[in-house]
Amino acid sequence: MILSPSLLPLASTVLAAGAYGLAAAWPARPAPESEASDKHRPDQAWWLLAFGWLAHAVAIISEAFDWSAPVLVARFGFAPALSVTLWLVLAIYAWERLQLDSPTIRRSLAVLAAIAVTLAFLYPGQEHPSIEHGLAPLHWVLGIASYGLFGAALLHAMMWRLAERRLRDKTLGTVRKAPGIPLLKLESLTLRFVLAGFVVLTLTLILGSLFANPWRWDHKTLFSIMSWSVFAVLLAGRHWLGWRGKTAIGWLYAGSALLLLAYVGSRFVLEVLLHRQPPTGL
Repeated sequence: MILSPSLLPLASTVLAAGAYGLAAAWPARPAPESEASDKHRPDQAWWLLAFGWLAHAVAIISEAFDWSAPVLVARFGFAPALSVTLWLVLAIYAWERLQLDSPTIRRSLAVLAAIAVTLAFLYPGQEHPSIEHGLAPLHWVLGIASYGLFGAALLHAMMWRLAERRLRDKTLGTVRKAPGIPLLKLESLTLRFVLAGFVVLTLTLILGSLFANPWRWDHKTLFSIMSWSVFAVLLAGRHWLGWRGKTAIGWLYAGSALLLLAYVGSRFVLEVLLHRQPPTGL
């Protein structure tokens, strides 16, 4: 039986949120004592997470368009932006599963993804019946890609902090299990994702300025430029001043918070709190 287009978003959302919820609640598998290869085999929680991720992808695609309209209409908003961001971060986390496997991080991501996919169903966003500029779709894609890259940077920053704590515990004579990526490797990966996100965010702002007519100094623009400036300072401080540890992570958190406010925050206020139609465009 094939679901109708109107039921597909609901069904995929329920399946994704349910699978994520089960993955978050699933007990962690004990560490293998004798079989070294056993740690490479995904446990039930990972299969649930993978199923949720696939259902999440179906939900994103089915909710991105109004399939019942006579003409295909695209729509987007703060909740779909969060949903796509968590989906991308989960994809990166799964790609590095063998090294980043941590029950705490996995459960946190599963809970956040379940919330995001549910919010995207409840608040599908603004409809975009027409595209006024040929570069607009590329601008939207790059904007979401920047969210995903900075989300991946935050993920690795969390693992970076866990690795630092593990190292500190070892020096104090305590033992704490933590992901197996070396500390310097996690630091390097975090800054690489920041650099990639910064490049993509720069392109996003440039493209947005090309077809913004008239140019608006709204909350989205201000917070976007502020977040870009914070990431620029972070990369400059890393390159010339050798910023590491808490200093670098603090700037990453600040820039990410501003970027979240730029689109997701402003759209949330307009769509949910003020019940107003946001301006056309991402």
